Amino acid sequence: MSITAQEIADVLITSERERKGIAQFSEDHPDIPVETAYAAQKAFVQSKLDAGETFVGWKLGLTSRNKQQAMGLDAPLYGRVTSGMLSSYGEPVRLDRFIHPRVECEIAFLLARDVEAPATITSVLAATEVVFAAVDVLDSRYESFKFTLSDVVADNASAGAFYLGPIARRPDELEDLRLLGAVVRVDGDVAMTAAGAAVMGHPAASVAWLANQLRAEGEKLRAGQIVFSGGVTAPVPVVVDRSVTFEFDQLGAIEIHGA
Repeated sequence: MSITAQEIADVLITSERERKGIAQFSEDHPDIPVETAYAAQKAFVQSKLDAGETFVGWKLGLTSRNKQQAMGLDAPLYGRVTSGMLSSYGEPVRLDRFIHPRVECEIAFLLARDVEAPATITSVLAATEVVFAAVDVLDSRYESFKFTLSDVVADNASAGAFYLGPIARRPDELEDLRLLGAVVRVDGDVAMTAAGAAVMGHPAASVAWLANQLRAEGEKLRAGQIVFSGGVTAPVPVVVDRSVTFEFDQLGAIEIHGA
């Protein structure tokens, strides 16, 4: 028997509310079309809007070649961001809010103007008001963080929460977003390093991809929206008594700890 987008969304809504991981839908329904998964995502997020949250922007996932190859894909995916997902700088990750949170760093774009398609890196940068260092708190609703493409699309790209760093800069104030470095420290020790080029060669390239993808689906990137362009590093699990610090060249640092 097939499963509808609303049925998928209803299970995800309950999983998030009760903080209980669920089995992948693909185990019983291996042929869920990606279009159905995006419709489920939209219904999942609509439940948050119906509860009083507002739509604030978008997030990209699977933006690195390594992650795409691991999933057998050749393109990223996207999710939706609501006001209830935005955490205040310095606020801990509340472990009683999530199932099994992980954190990764990225570059976020605040748009000053609509991004018209066909979009390019140049047009995205021209439409951007400022960029921030950011942290994406991933929280898959699936047990063991295992899923197929349709599973993770329906699950709103594992969106949990987001942090924006303390410094905002116009793109023209930064020499080259491709070379913008990030250092990840776990309890003070360097765990990994990366640069903006880890995201599709340029963080603005993923934003341009999103703009072009949304046009094909009758939507668009609009002025005032925030776009989280995709992780430049691998995710780190959030646990009590562990600090994870993301240090960005010219954009400051974000320290995350669980509570």
